Amino acid sequence: MVTPLMRPKVSDSPAVASARTPRHVAIIMDGNGRWATSRRLSRSEGHRAGVGNIRRTIKAFAEAGVEYLTLYAFSTENWGRPTDEVDALISIMLDVIGPESENLHQEGVRIRHIGGLEGLPDNLRHAIRNSIEMTRRNSRLTLCVAFNYGSRTEIMNAVRKMLSDGVKPDSIDEELFGSYLDTADIPDPDLIIRTAGEMRLSNFLLWQAAYAEFYCTSALWPDFDETEVEKALQSYAGRERRFGRLDG
Repeated sequence: MVTPLMRPKVSDSPAVASARTPRHVAIIMDGNGRWATSRRLSRSEGHRAGVGNIRRTIKAFAEAGVEYLTLYAFSTENWGRPTDEVDALISIMLDVIGPESENLHQEGVRIRHIGGLEGLPDNLRHAIRNSIEMTRRNSRLTLCVAFNYGSRTEIMNAVRKMLSDGVKPDSIDEELFGSYLDTADIPDPDLIIRTAGEMRLSNFLLWQAAYAEFYCTSALWPDFDETEVEKALQSYAGRERRFGRLDG
């Protein structure tokens, strides 16, 4: 029997505990290659181990009460990696997306895709659309997979759409602009986690991350387990979010 992840011990009051739990967590999954190298494995084996860690992570955050989880799986810049590594990543995605989508569907997870589908192989585009359609009525947790995603491209595409729609400059505000982003109906992330000790956003959710809390861990992504999830949530629970305002 799996024991549910312990919530941060900030209060015995459910209302306070809920307020201390991030509604939306976004993760920059980093360190697959280093994990593989340390074990004298190929980079593709590292990526496969990283993909294998996703369901465990989703389960831990869902049990902690997180409603939205966004995973940075493949950036627009990742196309510049060696061809054999890119091909391996695409192959891994094709291998796992069907069975994993079915598993997540059974667990009540709704799958969303953010980023561009253009440039992806036809069979992968089809599989992504199938996973979205299969899970669209689920409500336990929304999993947003950022695949072929880049925040600058997302922002430029939003501007292009607004111009195409004839939006008047004086009518543009943050709410309207946000409605043209890939994350239009998703709340901004409360907590952004990056694994493998790196401390940069790497073109991830630049607009949406304006007031997010950041947490960096030295754990490589395949090693980011339930204990690491709890550490991240404990760190978040101990922070005071001001959103640019002063206390009081």
